[in-house]
Amino acid sequence: MPEIDLPDGFDVTDPHLYGQRVPLAEFAELRRCAPVWWNAQEPGTGGFHDGGCWVVSRHADVRDVSLRSEEFSSNVNGCIPRHEDNISAEELEATKHVLINKDAPEHTQLRKLVARLFTPRSVEAMRAGLEARAEDIASAAVAEGSGDFVSQVASELPMQAISELIGVPQDGRRQLYDWSNQMTGYDDESLAGESRMASAQILGYAYQLAEARREEPLDDIISRLVHADIDGQKLTPEQFGFFVIMLAVAGNETTRNATTLGMMAFLEHPDQWELYKRERPRTAADEIIRWASPLTSMQRTAVVDTQIAGTAIAKGQRVVLLYGSANFDETVFGNPDVFDITRDPNPHLAFGGTGPHYCVGANLARMEVDLIFGKIADHMPDISKLGDPSRLSSGWLNGIKEFKVDYGNSTSCPSGH
Repeated sequence: MPEIDLPDGFDVTDPHLYGQRVPLAEFAELRRCAPVWWNAQEPGTGGFHDGGCWVVSRHADVRDVSLRSEEFSSNVNGCIPRHEDNISAEELEATKHVLINKDAPEHTQLRKLVARLFTPRSVEAMRAGLEARAEDIASAAVAEGSGDFVSQVASELPMQAISELIGVPQDGRRQLYDWSNQMTGYDDESLAGESRMASAQILGYAYQLAEARREEPLDDIISRLVHADIDGQKLTPEQFGFFVIMLAVAGNETTRNATTLGMMAFLEHPDQWELYKRERPRTAADEIIRWASPLTSMQRTAVVDTQIAGTAIAKGQRVVLLYGSANFDETVFGNPDVFDITRDPNPHLAFGGTGPHYCVGANLARMEVDLIFGKIADHMPDISKLGDPSRLSSGWLNGIKEFKVDYGNSTSCPSGH
């Protein structure tokens, strides 16, 4: 391998770096020179005291590790590669209750239960309602003339979809959105200090929902979840609460950021926006999601001495799966640095690679992206940016906090363009 050339102190989980940019050039350097690279860290960085982690940057290796769940645990250190530096051991342990941080057999059992919410039939049953919501969202934004795309457009549909799934009433949905922002924004100065409280508030709210349905079941998802039987046991309020936390992040944050970053990509590539408005290719959603890679990375921990692409990995060492790099791997994607909404096939790993932790809500996310961009194209074909976006400082999320736009002066056109 050629000698690697990276900035001094480069850390793929540095939240301050992502507050400025996604380091795509550095990712390419990793793929070229050190596809399995030791990322040294000072003790305490991101809540870990192990001296650092291995970083896997190539598509094939990210996919390989994702499939080897018997050797690489999601539970030992959790999936999040960067927590607050001062997180306590007890707080870190508490994160392991979330589904994405579990291993088989418990992960298998819980996933089988919640997967019922996301079958193709269940997702398709949501289409009409979500399309009506998307229509309202786009119409309301156009009526404002200009504003923040994140809060007025990108955040609304995923918030409505997740709230609908878990039975959050309309007047509580904005609060859930605010809590999820605060919960994941612990590395961002504008949101710092609110993360722990937000997590507790989401948990408390979910407990109340679960208990209410346990006492008085209705014909809804929550009632089915809290009365479901997992190998002879009921889903506890705590399990339901941590499921809601996962949905608030996985279903809200990621889809919102994919929508915002997708809109930014269209405005930077006007030929693709013109193509989308004319043809609405079915391949667009996956290219938007690949390009955005809203989850920059996740991690696993080796539970045995093993290897990745010939590099020895010791038991107990953390391995960061760099989706933001794998989705631009030149050996898999022709011209990966080109935003191409006709790209097909598009084997991106933005939904968590492959294997048991593949995103259970992937079909819903694709539908949401399809629906909202269809309505944006219908109602605001001349949308334009008014300023540079404000990026989220996060060691694992590719997030946008604010993106000021002009929605254009076009009148609404009927659905169906």
